[in-house]
Amino acid sequence: MVVSRSSGPGGQNVNKVNTRVMLYFDIAQCTGFSEPEKRRILSQLRTRCDKQGVLRVVSQRHRTQGANRQAAYDRLVELIEAALDRPKPRVPTRPTRSSQKRRLEQKQQRSQLKRQRSQRDWGD
Repeated sequence: MVVSRSSGPGGQNVNKVNTRVMLYFDIAQCTGFSEPEKRRILSQLRTRCDKQGVLRVVSQRHRTQGANRQAAYDRLVELIEAALDRPKPRVPTRPTRSSQKRRLEQKQQRSQLKRQRSQRDWGD
């Protein structure tokens, strides 16, 4: 974890207090994840990771270093959970007979309406 001067809120404090927190997490060396999980995390978060597999999270939203440190930890957990979450596969379904019938009826009504609009009354 590295702290530095923040560009966020804080007034004159911004110029003299290190409140920005940069949290580094080495996914490649972490023993808490299996190899497939590491690959998934690295592929999902590739824009936030460097070539060695180190994830970087920055927080400078809050005015205090402690609050930014907690926000960075929370964001790290949130990012890893989201990366490991697998979306449910979509089960393809077929449209019901009644929905097909409704769709065709609506198309016929629309076609008839357009046909009526295009017919000109030349009897003037």
